[in-house]
Amino acid sequence: MHATHLLLEEPIRMASILESSKPNFFPSMSKIVGTLGPKSRSVEVISGCLKAGMSVARFDFSWGDGDYHQETLENLKLAVKTTKKLCAVMLDTVGPELQVLNKSEQSISLEADAFVVLTSDQDKEATSKLFPINFSGLAKAVKKGDTIFVGQYLFTGSETTSAWLEVVEIKGEDVVCVIKNSATLAGPLFTLHASQIHIEIPTLTEKDKEAISTWGARNKIDFLSLSSTRHAEDVRQAREYLSKLGDLQSTQIFAKIENVEGLTNFDEILQEADGIILSRGNLGIDLPPEKVFLFQKAALYKCNMAGKPSVVTRVVDSMTDNLRPTRAEATDVANAILDGSDAILLGAETLRGLYPVETISIVGKICAEAEKVFNQDLYFKKTVKYVGEPMTHLESIASSAVRAAIKVKASVIIVFTSSGRAARLIAKYRPTMPVLSVVVPRLKTNQLKWNFTGAFEARQSLIVRGLFPMLADPRHPAESTNATNESVLKVALDHGKASGVIKSHDRVVVCQKVGDASVVKIIELED
Repeated sequence: MHATHLLLEEPIRMASILESSKPNFFPSMSKIVGTLGPKSRSVEVISGCLKAGMSVARFDFSWGDGDYHQETLENLKLAVKTTKKLCAVMLDTVGPELQVLNKSEQSISLEADAFVVLTSDQDKEATSKLFPINFSGLAKAVKKGDTIFVGQYLFTGSETTSAWLEVVEIKGEDVVCVIKNSATLAGPLFTLHASQIHIEIPTLTEKDKEAISTWGARNKIDFLSLSSTRHAEDVRQAREYLSKLGDLQSTQIFAKIENVEGLTNFDEILQEADGIILSRGNLGIDLPPEKVFLFQKAALYKCNMAGKPSVVTRVVDSMTDNLRPTRAEATDVANAILDGSDAILLGAETLRGLYPVETISIVGKICAEAEKVFNQDLYFKKTVKYVGEPMTHLESIASSAVRAAIKVKASVIIVFTSSGRAARLIAKYRPTMPVLSVVVPRLKTNQLKWNFTGAFEARQSLIVRGLFPMLADPRHPAESTNATNESVLKVALDHGKASGVIKSHDRVVVCQKVGDASVVKIIELED
């Protein structure tokens, strides 16, 4: 890595680091996905999260039922109305997760060097000596010496709430393990993770299908987070399932990479998926710890070059209970942004954390600081080189729009799009200024009824770095033909001025279709 990757003057003026940051209309160009749950489901708290910078709300179906999540979603809709902040909805599947059922819900204390038996007999009570699990094939999947982790919040790295087990013997369908650390497990359900072991459970389980076909279809979810994606075929099967559910044909699938299988098949998964979530909790125990950063950097680079959004998880775990992140965590968030991540996903930090709004706010501030020193020039050259020649028509227009905007120091790029593809391509080149994506609705029919597209496309740009959507009025043309005709461009410029992104005498780069041609033009605004 060269030092020139950072856009910092050498030697750095240390005093300049302490200068206070100017407040922007957008907290950061990078996006924040917040998981809504017990501590973040009231209208008041969700409104605070939206104002702080959350643009995608994640609903984690590994706990809570459809009714519980529906109540939370209704509160989200109210918060969106009152704050006037658009927010997309992501359904996170359970996936092939192994679980220990603790029916009594009594805390279980485990002592280092003691033994515990994992059994598939789910009628048994969970004790410090016996764990009933939801999978009958574990004895066939593991061997002596294999590593298994178990706990309620398994991947926090806190050794007091999760246990590290080592397989010592297989007895029929039971697996005998030695406990490597003392821990106290609390709650009705613990997650079990067998490190680097293939588990014969479908990636999209029957439970997941039920959640998607009922809750997901009813609420027209924008994103499906496909937990433990192991092969490209997992994504294809999920897409085929969504295609049968009418409104969910437009739902984007984000492959969640959580294990060595997902890493091994990453290239083919990336081709098939709409975006990638690097689930570093599971990855951190499936991979040796010293290898996680390497996979993160390689995966983010591949996502950037493919122009597909990438999301990084498990960044500020300590903020679940504390008002400030650790220094390592703050640096980690910044490095994820410098590596090219589109969004940061907050899990436990907002789901059950004590400070959901403050966490989103601090993560947004760290992202904004990292964006200031992101070397766009080097990134642009790298991306153009990767794309190669001849470029496609749309790619050429997108890269030209970004180059022009940087050369003339434009305050914003406005792009008109109906599918969202042109806007995503412009964002792929990581311009230093925000991209206002004006989604022009299209009228569609299925021979039974007419409907407008556009809402899905607008919300789905809320996970892409630098993209800020606006839904155009279908009655207004994109290009004004006479003085009385209010064009969409004027509406977009007015929106930009009202939000403080555009000021008098600013230059704005506009990318739009005129007839069959795509046009990039530079506008200098008058008073």
